[in-house]
Amino acid sequence: MITIEDIYKSFNGFEVLRGASLQVDKGEIVALIGKSGYGKSVLMKHVAGLMKPDRGRVLVDGQDISRLKSKELGQLRSRFGFLFQGGALFDSLTVFDNVAFPLREKTKLAEKEISERVLSELDQVGLTGSERKYPAEISGGMIKRAALARSLVREPEIMFFDEPTTGLDPITANNILALISSCHQRLKFTGIIVTHQIPKIFGIVEKVALLDEGRVLIAGSPDDILASDNPVVRQFLGNSIEGPQTNMD
Repeated sequence: MITIEDIYKSFNGFEVLRGASLQVDKGEIVALIGKSGYGKSVLMKHVAGLMKPDRGRVLVDGQDISRLKSKELGQLRSRFGFLFQGGALFDSLTVFDNVAFPLREKTKLAEKEISERVLSELDQVGLTGSERKYPAEISGGMIKRAALARSLVREPEIMFFDEPTTGLDPITANNILALISSCHQRLKFTGIIVTHQIPKIFGIVEKVALLDEGRVLIAGSPDDILASDNPVVRQFLGNSIEGPQTNMD
């Protein structure tokens, strides 16, 4: 489904990605983990077609996305969904209208069908009864739920999650991860999650990839990562589980 081949990317002479490679199979969720500033979000933006590599390529269903023309890239992105750190809801729109926005902008569905799909998605994320509220009137966890509903309402094939639990208390963060897992089971999308939620994230993903100094140091099942005797992996996991978690990247 997604093949990342030997990606290099520099900013102002500083190499962020130094030959990153990763395979993401259809229908699986992969967690990108690693220290802050080591390129997790940058790598995901390459997969989403938001950045072009200096070297290497990203293939989605065999297509090198950096070589696609604007129209072709737009068609590919129509298959994507995004959940951003802050939720990125429109403050001036209700929860209902936020979720309806991509349907109104990107489809020709009748308003009745839009309403049915929005209300169904809000029910799936536990927001029934909140559709007429504005973002300022709901909690941080509810904002993330509404943003998730908006990202899923078009039933994307590929989902990108950029620190989806940032700013949430541990209980709410765990609830959001559980909700992402249930949505994945329902929709069977392929997903990439950039996260610091370790070890909780290991319970909802099929694969974990650890970035270290711009490369994927190791990729495998959560059990493979936890059982690794690589000293860098052991140190990172020990610090992440025992110490305070950050939300910078």
